[in-house]
Amino acid sequence: MLEFMPHPEPELLAEALVGFANADGGTIVVGVTSSGTLADELEEEHIEALLLRAEHLCHPPVQTTWQTLETKGGAAVAISVARSPDLHSLSNGSVLLRSGDKNRPLTGQEISQLASAKGTGEYEREPVESATRADLNDKTIAEYAAKRRLRGPRGEQPAGEDLLVDSGAIDAQGCPTVSGVLLFGHNPQRLFPQSSAVFVRFAGTRATTGQGLPGYARREEITGPLGRVIEQLWNVIWEEMRHESVISGLEREERSEYPPFAVREAIVNAVAHRDYRVFGRHIEVRMFDDRLEIISPGGLPGHITLDNIVDEHYSRNPLIVKGLYYWGFIEELGLGIDRMIEEMREAGHADPQFNATPFTFKVTLRNALERVASRWAHDLNERQIQALTFLEQNNRITNRDYQSLCPDVTPETLRLDLGDMVDKGILLRIGSKKGTYYILK
Repeated sequence: MLEFMPHPEPELLAEALVGFANADGGTIVVGVTSSGTLADELEEEHIEALLLRAEHLCHPPVQTTWQTLETKGGAAVAISVARSPDLHSLSNGSVLLRSGDKNRPLTGQEISQLASAKGTGEYEREPVESATRADLNDKTIAEYAAKRRLRGPRGEQPAGEDLLVDSGAIDAQGCPTVSGVLLFGHNPQRLFPQSSAVFVRFAGTRATTGQGLPGYARREEITGPLGRVIEQLWNVIWEEMRHESVISGLEREERSEYPPFAVREAIVNAVAHRDYRVFGRHIEVRMFDDRLEIISPGGLPGHITLDNIVDEHYSRNPLIVKGLYYWGFIEELGLGIDRMIEEMREAGHADPQFNATPFTFKVTLRNALERVASRWAHDLNERQIQALTFLEQNNRITNRDYQSLCPDVTPETLRLDLGDMVDKGILLRIGSKKGTYYILK
């Protein structure tokens, strides 16, 4: 999170300090506008006095660090605020939380929820006693450092051990932390087997066949540091997604089954916000003919509920979120859900569905094909719905195609299924004998 404060005042600065500390932390750039124009060139003594006055307005005081940044017009100051394990308020008793670009006062119930959640985010900061610096991959760290220089505050160039300490990847004694191993480890799954992800492509719209057997056509376990998990999950989903070419004017446009941003956002959120304290559970991505499900271990964090998930932002893993943001996997903090919904609507799909339990959070993306088939869902069996989905992708279906979709069903039953849809006016039968095929009426 980032805020520009061209003309800082103690009261405004205190509000930002409390809002950031109660959320996922952030950086306040004082003396400069968001466009980079220098407003006030501040002396070190002025900054120290300003911070001291602002901190006295925060209860308990918010811990900060600051550094000088060189801009085209002169020197500005960046004040870094870490996420705090404590609940902070202003001197008037109000509790603020950073939400988008505002510091929003919390209600009594929200304060209670946030207070109970404080401290859960400290797990990622814990040192991993069985790990050493050699468990972190220097090549991965170098890649991250290059990306961070592009996305970090102007003039910020941490490197070497300073970069790892600032990122929370190692503690003050040089021991790798949980987030450090997860983000930069050679093999994070050796220490945290729960950090892998599992992708399953099911044949049809159910997880089992009609005989109760697993109905999947592909299963992949994804391992590596979190950035690689995201990339590999995206690649395998992209391979399994349906794609089509659409002529728009004089240009050919390639369209995928789901909007790429919506899928990537769901994957990134699952990796960034899952509860890594939960052992024995992996992130699961389940792909069906009519929907994509992304299931993340751990319920909603902090004060987040299904009612405010679009407008609010809070992470149980702020260091991991920060790392993935600098890496470029998170485009803009706090705005991904909005855009995910917008992209799904623009593509003609239903809004994403969010389901939360105390132990899991699931995002379901449904494709437009699901709505076509559902028009007749009350009159048709699941095999027939599967045939309609096939027709939406292939324009025609033959008896052989239908048998491939339902290999455990007798040819006579499938022939009756198709005849039933013809009688109901859903399909047209074209041709005769071995040349027979069916199209949507």
